Amino acid sequence: MKNILSLLITVLLISSCASKKDILYFQDSEVLDLAKINQDFDPIIETNDILHITISSINEEVLRPFLKGQQIQQGNNQNPGLDGYLVNVDGTISFPVIGDVNVAGHTRDYVEDLLKEKISIYVKDVVVDVRIMNFEVTVLGEVKQPGVYNIKDERVTLPEALALAGDLTEDGKRSTVTIIREQNGVRKVSKIDLTNTEFFNSEFYFLKQNDLVYVEPSNKGVKKSGFIPDIPALLSLFTVILTTVILLTN
Repeated sequence: MKNILSLLITVLLISSCASKKDILYFQDSEVLDLAKINQDFDPIIETNDILHITISSINEEVLRPFLKGQQIQQGNNQNPGLDGYLVNVDGTISFPVIGDVNVAGHTRDYVEDLLKEKISIYVKDVVVDVRIMNFEVTVLGEVKQPGVYNIKDERVTLPEALALAGDLTEDGKRSTVTIIREQNGVRKVSKIDLTNTEFFNSEFYFLKQNDLVYVEPSNKGVKKSGFIPDIPALLSLFTVILTTVILLTN
C-alpha cells in the first residue's frame, strides 16, 4: 500500500510541473543566422486604411488648392488620430485638384511618388509624405496586457507585439500562437511556435495592420479555468480518500 501511495505522490508532483521545454522561447537560437532574416518590410495600403498625407513646398501659397478639405474629421475633433484620407472600397482616395487616386495594394513610397508626380504638374518642388494612421495590431489571450496597440512607425514584429502586451503569462502556450490576418478580402490563419526560430523567416514575423494575435492557454491554464478536470487535484483527492480508507480498515 505504501508503494501505491508513493507512486501516486510521484505522479502528482510530475503532473503539477511545467517542463522547461514548454516555457523557453527560441530553444534552437544557436542555429539562428540573424544575417539571413529578411528585414525588408514595407506595409501595403489596404481598403479602409486611413492615410495621413502632408505636402509641402517652398511656395506654400501655391499649395492651397491641394489642402482644401483634405482631411476627414471625426466629430468635433474628438478623435484627432483618425483624421486623414479614407481608402475607399474601390481602393482609391479622393485628393483635391487631382481627383481619385488608386492607392490600395501599393506601398507608401509608391503612393508618395505617384502623388508627387501628379501634383508636380502644378507645383514643381512639392514634397509628399504618406503615413498609415490606423496601423494597429490586437493581442488577446494569455498575455499580461491584452489590447489594441497602435504602431506609429508601421513596423512591428510578432515578438515586439507580444512585448507591448507585457509578454505571455506563465499559462500561455508558447508552441501555438495564432495570427489571424485578412488580405485582399481573404482571411488567413497561421499557428506560430515561439519555442523555435523557424518563424523568423516566415511572412508572419512582421505583423501587418489589423492583424490579430491570440495566445492559447496551456493545459495548465485550461485546468485553472475549470474547463477540464484538474488531474493533480483529482489525484490529491484520491490520495486523501485512500489514506482514510486504510486508516479505517486498520
